[in-house]
Amino acid sequence: MNNYSNLALSKSKGRIFKEANSLYRTPFQRDRDRIIHSASFRRLKHKTQVFVNTEGDHFRTRITHSIEVAQIARSIAKHLGLNDDLAETLSLAHDLGHTPFGHAGEDALNECMANFGGFDHNLQTLRIIMFLEHKYLKFKGLNLTLETLDGLLKHNGPIDDLSIVNRLIGSKSFKNKINFINSGSLEAQISAISDDIAYNNHDIQDGIRAKMFNLNDLIEINFFKDIYKSHKKNIKNNNKDILIYQIIRDSIDLMVRDLITNTKNNLKTNKIRSLNDVYKLVNPIVCFSSKFLKIEKEVRFFLRSKMYNNKKVLLKNNHGKKIVNKLFYKIKNKPKKFLNADQLKNDPNRAIADFISGMTDRYAINLNKSI
Repeated sequence: MNNYSNLALSKSKGRIFKEANSLYRTPFQRDRDRIIHSASFRRLKHKTQVFVNTEGDHFRTRITHSIEVAQIARSIAKHLGLNDDLAETLSLAHDLGHTPFGHAGEDALNECMANFGGFDHNLQTLRIIMFLEHKYLKFKGLNLTLETLDGLLKHNGPIDDLSIVNRLIGSKSFKNKINFINSGSLEAQISAISDDIAYNNHDIQDGIRAKMFNLNDLIEINFFKDIYKSHKKNIKNNNKDILIYQIIRDSIDLMVRDLITNTKNNLKTNKIRSLNDVYKLVNPIVCFSSKFLKIEKEVRFFLRSKMYNNKKVLLKNNHGKKIVNKLFYKIKNKPKKFLNADQLKNDPNRAIADFISGMTDRYAINLNKSI
């Protein structure tokens, strides 16, 4: 047990709708299980990470990415004596609101919804777990703990602008049980940065597999060059594919080590004694050292230039955008053909956005072909 275990969220503040506690699982384990058993989570296996789901069996999708984020987050939280169940839950749920075709699909849907409140995949995650999943007789949504709601709401930090929350969710839906101004819990911060660690490293692996760049390109970054040199004596022509796995493993390990060390220093420097101390701080406690912030910046620049701005990827992204745009206006023209009266009664445009954002890549592609 380390010095930070007193910061762990061992007990929940409860849920929006009261439920009896389980004899066998903590509230956060129940949250995790509800997410894993949701239809929205299952659909992530057919949603784009970078490469459209139909392109190959070994490229990452949203579901494999979410599982990888959860494993990194759980390891970090456990080592720091925090609530690893909550960190895992937040990580598994963080991408539930993503559209088909990745960020390109999100951009297109946000443009379609520009005059109707906009679209944001992080807040869409909250819509899904609070309203759109229907599995319980007594309430809509999954009725997750307040800590999980708070962590998902603050995936990118405290809420500075409540207007978008009001447009997409309605702040009253939280029944005054969430403080929007506070920073997120340490577990929420761990989940957010584990997301960065996972996609930066695994996008490199997928990019090499897709032949968008090679090992020689990668080791132009000094961070990866140093890892490469440490394995040089074991490199042979027949094990170069394994070398990529080794480099990515080492990269994740080094990033996690730096994160843990720097977080411990931040906890001491800021004299964090309670969760309230965490909530009051503006800057995150869980973050890289300045050295690794620079490394992360280099990696992101590399991926942006070599992969995200690759002509093939941009072509696929533009195609995905066109599909989302076409579907939105086709459905808007005849909403009753696609949505039932109950879905359309409050806000038809938001209902269309809910419908499209929930689609898998292949469902969107097939529906587009059929109409």
